[in-house]
Amino acid sequence: VHARQGSAAIAGGTFHNDVVCVGALQTLFFHDLAFEDAGAVRAAIRQQADGLFDPIFVEVSSDDLPLADAISSYLFNSMLIQLPGESRLTLICPTETRDNPRSHAVAQGLVASNGPIGRVEYVDVRQSMRNGGGPACLRLRVVLTEAEQAAANFRMRITDELHGALSIWAARRYRDELRPADLADPALLDESRGALDELTSILGLGSGFYPFQR
Repeated sequence: VHARQGSAAIAGGTFHNDVVCVGALQTLFFHDLAFEDAGAVRAAIRQQADGLFDPIFVEVSSDDLPLADAISSYLFNSMLIQLPGESRLTLICPTETRDNPRSHAVAQGLVASNGPIGRVEYVDVRQSMRNGGGPACLRLRVVLTEAEQAAANFRMRITDELHGALSIWAARRYRDELRPADLADPALLDESRGALDELTSILGLGSGFYPFQR
């Protein structure tokens, strides 16, 4: 389904649709301005899902959450997941959602209802956002079978040990500043390649991952 993003939402500052919409499994959670024609989107999804699954739509009205609050609170820029052993979904939101009275009320209303979202968790991701990415930049759901997990590079899965190694690597390798003149210095290229060479070793990617290593 190729849904047209709402022009009012775009004009209001939602440069990406994930600012006003998020989905997981059969549930689509969205603001009423997310799509140009929400009714047509619902119908198209139902048609495509026929015989496969029953789609569930959770729509938040502008009366309950004005577009400006939806954007600033990152309610829809959150992560929607199903935790093991739970039938209802969990919405993992940044603390901005909790700090905004309107979005917090909407979130609590979701939990209190008998809808598909049964829990809301708040996480402080301001450090990540200061680097230029919204909460949605951190969300990724990868479904793997046990065989696929076993075949994957285990060193790419975050652990306390790996986190420590990456923290030491970043503290040693990342410059505090980068000036225009540095971009013309061949030493920067050597330094960057050295950093990547060390990173591939930490992650167990082998010595020929990048072309310069071959």
